[in-house]
Amino acid sequence: MALYECVLIARQDISAAQAEALGEQFAQIVRDNGGTVAKTEYWGLKTLTYKIKKNRKGHYTLFNLDAPAAAVAEMERNMSINEDVLRYMSVRVDELDANPSAMMQSRNERGDRGDRGDRGPRRFDDRGPRPPRRSETMAAGEGETA
Repeated sequence: MALYECVLIARQDISAAQAEALGEQFAQIVRDNGGTVAKTEYWGLKTLTYKIKKNRKGHYTLFNLDAPAAAVAEMERNMSINEDVLRYMSVRVDELDANPSAMMQSRNERGDRGDRGDRGPRRFDDRGPRPPRRSETMAAGEGETA
């Protein structure tokens, strides 16, 4: 069987419990078709980059699957029918990661770019002097060849 990662985005109008139940419903479809669900992670309600079907937020769920292609296709077919599902994406992977995904790790574990605040705001004069332009070096006679 092949290994897959699938991310599902559900509507913001449903509750977190309903979103998790929706994820369990799709995981059961995979199990019924001969696959196994190695890991399910509910990432929570997150803001979308752009509106999808008039929704600004969505409930994210990740599945790690060890299933035949037919089971994944059946799960995706059911996702496309369901009104609560905004988007989904399934990707075939070489191996499944048993560790928590980057979304589940705390900001400090991820190595977030929070160190910038220690230096203060970036100023342009911190870069040092600007190198001379080519036209300035030509006028001074440095760029001429014999």
